[in-house]
Amino acid sequence: MTPVGEMVLGLPEARLRPFVDRYLGYRERADVPLVRRESAGVFVVLILGWGAPLDVTDPRSVERGVTTVDSFVAGTFDGWCTTRTVGVGEGVELLLAPLSARRLLGLPLGELTNRAVGVEQLPGHWLGRLRDRLAEAPGWPQRFALLDRVLTARLVASPPVDPRLAWAWRWLVASGGRGSVGTLADELGWSRRHLAFRFRQDVGLPPKMAARLLRFQQAHAVSTEIGASGRAVDWAAVAAACGYYDQSHLIRDFHQFAGATPAALLAAR
Repeated sequence: MTPVGEMVLGLPEARLRPFVDRYLGYRERADVPLVRRESAGVFVVLILGWGAPLDVTDPRSVERGVTTVDSFVAGTFDGWCTTRTVGVGEGVELLLAPLSARRLLGLPLGELTNRAVGVEQLPGHWLGRLRDRLAEAPGWPQRFALLDRVLTARLVASPPVDPRLAWAWRWLVASGGRGSVGTLADELGWSRRHLAFRFRQDVGLPPKMAARLLRFQQAHAVSTEIGASGRAVDWAAVAAACGYYDQSHLIRDFHQFAGATPAALLAAR
């Protein structure tokens, strides 16, 4: 059965946009269990919900998931996972770049690598209080305005990340994950070992894995855009454009990060 509901997009205020690209408010009813496969990504997912609980499961390890929660944070994952829910769910979803999440959450993302954690388990319990205030707000405009106020205050109160690390992240993103990690380390004047340590600590994944995920995310986005236009996807061309050696290399990453071939994933979308 197809779930029934609404989705509302909100744009954060200007000061927040370098850190949070959008808010997604949702209300969804699933009369039978709804299971979704969620692709890996070098981003952090924050769900603040007040409806039906859900489960997040990593097929590689039960300990990495969380059950019967309405609000959670999922750190950077290097494999796909699933979510399962039934009933009426309502809440707000945010996708955060790793270093933005590092500042907002106030903890190294290495502590959340390949993990989903209920917000009540995080330090300070401020996300749980924010969730309660969002639930009490009369509508989406008021909820988005509340997010603006609270998240801006968190950023103002948090120390900035190391500017060298911020530069390294921007460099890797600008290259689409195709830049050499050795070149990046040389540009920073860091050893490869130190660069890998800093990325594991503050991004949650080593730079080579982050680069792979950036390439995958670009290939996923490009193929989805082509498919949505009604055109046939030339997978070899997508692979070449996104920095893969060949089409089989792209397929292997889709299997690891999305749990399906590119064509199967596009058909499901």
